[in-house]
Parts: sequence; structure tokens; C-alpha cells
Amino acid sequence: MNISGNSGVDRIELMQTFVRIVEAGSLSAAAQQLGTSQPTVSRRLQTLERALGLKLLQRSTHGMKLTEDGNRCFAHAKELLGSWNAIESDLRGATSEPEGTLRVLAPHAFGQDHLIAPLTDYLKHYSHVTVEWLLHDRRPDFISEDIDCSIQVGMVENPSLVAIRLFEVPRIVVASPSLVQNMPLPIRPEDLQTLPWLAFRTFYYDKVSLVHQTDGEVRHFSIRPRLSTDSLYALRNTMLTGLGAGIISAWMVADDIEQGRLLRLAPEWNAPSLPVYIVYPYANFYPAKLRLFVEAIRKRQFHA
Repeated sequence: MNISGNSGVDRIELMQTFVRIVEAGSLSAAAQQLGTSQPTVSRRLQTLERALGLKLLQRSTHGMKLTEDGNRCFAHAKELLGSWNAIESDLRGATSEPEGTLRVLAPHAFGQDHLIAPLTDYLKHYSHVTVEWLLHDRRPDFISEDIDCSIQVGMVENPSLVAIRLFEVPRIVVASPSLVQNMPLPIRPEDLQTLPWLAFRTFYYDKVSLVHQTDGEVRHFSIRPRLSTDSLYALRNTMLTGLGAGIISAWMVADDIEQGRLLRLAPEWNAPSLPVYIVYPYANFYPAKLRLFVEAIRKRQFHA
């Protein structure tokens, strides 16, 4: 079969399938992401290889890898698909109605609280989009997991990603009144060091850093946490039992402090604030569903 004898749709589909196979890492994963069967994906790959007269992938029981020709084809295919998507976007117009499924990875706490309002506003406004709202406190593999974007707490160090800063999360030291009932209320970092501690291991485990709100002085001290967790909810609930003090996002315990269930300790000192970003891979083309979701999140006024 000569590839030039097929329709443009067929050629684009073959290239799309080949790129998805490479990025997903296997035929079965590509089939799942494309919503088709593995035999179909395999046939498309074979059709492309026959049309080009080249072997693009070497497959074995240990996995698969690109041939030298496959590497060149992959680079050309990515460029071709980027140009094709840009043409479609331009002809349809930047205000095209978004459609399809948007896959978003968000941290558990923000994904259940702060982000629900802009998420539902987005879905109400764009009726042809569905969202897979995935809650995990980790960094995604955008390609293999087919993730469109993520909300990330903490610095973004991967240069291949677009990272748009949304807001910062103030963090404070709190504890149950029962933990400090038989002692003066701790007001200095050195008063805190002797307390039993709980750790949010994503951002601190055996060392605490605090910054003075007025003069910016920084203090450090070591801790041996009674409990460490990667869940803000588990941390907050354990603090309420009186097991130990800990550093937590201020927004999460605002009601507990107001109601007297938790006390803020060393109130003139904060842990360093954490930046929150919306993150997605660099690309030549971004579908309307992603562009408009990013816009909706950026416009939202967050009070963390």
C-alpha cells in the first residue's frame, strides 16, 4: 500500500496512533487511551510500516523500542500532528465550543475543597465537556497517564512543563488545646521544639523551618515525629486528638481555630508559604477544553 494513496484522515490517524504507541509505551496502553482494541492499534502500526517500507518499532518480551527510522518518523509525526492541530484550531476559530474529556490531576485537599467551585462553573458553562477529576498527592506522568493538566503544590522544576502560578498557601503551627494545657502557650520556635510533633511528609519530615512575619528571621530545628502522613486530612484529624503539634495549611484549620478546637502556636511565625500552580506539557497546540479550563482556573480568586 502506498501511503500517498490514502485519504488525509487515514494518514493522520496512522500517525496519531504511532505517536500514541510511543508515548504510552505499549500497544495495549495506546489502545486504552485511544478507546479502541489492541489488534486495531497493531494493524494501524503494521499499515504505517508497510506504507513507509520501514520497521519503526522493535518488539520483544522485554518491551519495545524505536528503531533509528522509528525515531525519525516519531519526530516528523509529532511535527505533522502539531501543524495539523494548529490548522484545525485556526479554521475553527479560537472561540470553538470545547468538547471531549478533560483529565485533571489535583491534590486531595484542594481537589475536594478550593477547586470544586471553578470546576463546576467550567462544566456548567461548557456542556460538551466531561472532566475526569483525579485526586492524588503526587506528580503525574502526563503522557503515559493521558493527563491534560494538573494542579501542583510546591515548586515546578521540570522545564518541559508550562507552570502558571495561581496563589500561595500560608502555613502555620497548630495543636489541640489538650496538648499544651499544662504549659505556657508556646510563642517562640524554641518553645515548639520540645513538643511531640506530627509531620506532613510531602513537605517536611525531620526538620522544621519557621519565618518571622515581621522581620523575616528564619529559625530551624529538628523533630522526631510521632506520626508522618501524606494526607492533610489525616494530619488535621490527628492534631485534633492531641497527639502532637504540626504545620498545616492555614485555610484548612481556620474553622477549627475559630471554634477553639485547635490553637495557633508561635503566632508571629509561619512556615514558608507554598506556591500552587496549574501545570501542563508544552505543545504547539492546546485544545479548547484545556485552554478554557486554564483560563477559568486563572481567573478564580482563591483565598488560601
